[in-house]
Amino acid sequence: MPTASSHRVIGLDFGTTNTVATVVQPGDDPRFIDFAGPVAPTAVFRSALCFWEDDSASSGVAVEAGPWAIAEYLAWPQGCRFIQSFKSVAASHNFDKAAIFEQRYSFEALGRAFLAELTRHSGGDFGDKASRIVVGRPVAYAGSGPDPALARQRYDLMFEGFGGEVHYVYEPLAAAFTYAARLADEAMVLVADFGGGTSDFSVVHMKPPGAPQRFTALGHAGIGIAGDDFDFRLLDQLVLPRLGKGSEYRSFDKSLVIPGSYFADFSNWSRLALMRNRRTMEELRRLQRQAADPAAIARLIAVIDNELGYPLYDAIGRVKRQLSESPGATFRFSGAGIEIDADVTRADFEAWIADDLARIEATVDAALVASGVANSDIDRVFMTGGSSLIPAVHGIFARRFGADRVAVGGELTSIAQGLALIGARDDVGDWST
Repeated sequence: MPTASSHRVIGLDFGTTNTVATVVQPGDDPRFIDFAGPVAPTAVFRSALCFWEDDSASSGVAVEAGPWAIAEYLAWPQGCRFIQSFKSVAASHNFDKAAIFEQRYSFEALGRAFLAELTRHSGGDFGDKASRIVVGRPVAYAGSGPDPALARQRYDLMFEGFGGEVHYVYEPLAAAFTYAARLADEAMVLVADFGGGTSDFSVVHMKPPGAPQRFTALGHAGIGIAGDDFDFRLLDQLVLPRLGKGSEYRSFDKSLVIPGSYFADFSNWSRLALMRNRRTMEELRRLQRQAADPAAIARLIAVIDNELGYPLYDAIGRVKRQLSESPGATFRFSGAGIEIDADVTRADFEAWIADDLARIEATVDAALVASGVANSDIDRVFMTGGSSLIPAVHGIFARRFGADRVAVGGELTSIAQGLALIGARDDVGDWST
């Protein structure tokens, strides 16, 4: 039977939307690391960065992260560069460096800036070079044609010097260790983790507590579709047509559809926040003069120029949560002279994400095939992550495995806790990818 490690362990769920950390001392249970927060203490640290020019900073650019980044942005949106969900480009060859003011930041540079602020706000819980760090990673990375080797290289550079030994563990596997505390009997468990950027699945055979080898991981599968994609479906239907998507402009006596690339950038925070540059803004102003609906392009320019990305996505997130609780909701957004009020039903939303749901369900099939098990072999399903609360997502598993077998919990915390539990074992290397 594996024994407890003598290392101090930090379990770090570095998520697309949120980051959560736990720490465990030898012989103790994991505890969540709390951050004071600009409003109230919280264990959930938003995976966001805010940059602004500051002559007192050594580089001329100051940075904040987490809820402080949001507070800085909201206080001075036009003077900041706000970046969220940068994890989504970890495996992308299309992302090289982000231009922020006069500087260029690689993925690992963004990551190190984020970790430095995370450490500073942790009240001393980070920064121990003797700690064992166990970092969650998705089974499949987000983006088109993701390269896991590139993501690993970037992660290694990001976490270099952050702690002692660093291990990477599949996120749903970590959630399985947390869920195991609920189980007293042997069970075949499908763990479904729905993050901001990816949906990941692991099948784990669990034996009762005290068994010499309690956990056996049988197989995994993942796909780069999750909460951010659902947000974009809402944005694409409720907002982008009002910003000119699908409309036309004149070019050399021809009517052409406005290039979709301007609207595709709205699907990713790391790209939307970087659209506010001289070249893009000049292109959009020329486009406005040629557009059949110049007022719509004016609204598009206003969203970008006034850095309205955060409140826009915040409004999208609110209506998505409302649709999880009721059959209908009203989307409301205002800013820079833009007013949008649109009624939306849960049935509308489910129709817009139907293709995403089908691909997620196909990935569940892939996880079962990789594990050599059938639907009937699954005794329990544990769903975690924010999108696990969406009725249509939950319905996939209730329909296939029976509602009585499906449990949901620890939407934002189960992975970090499980990472620490794995890191506290002397066989942590067996669980690392």
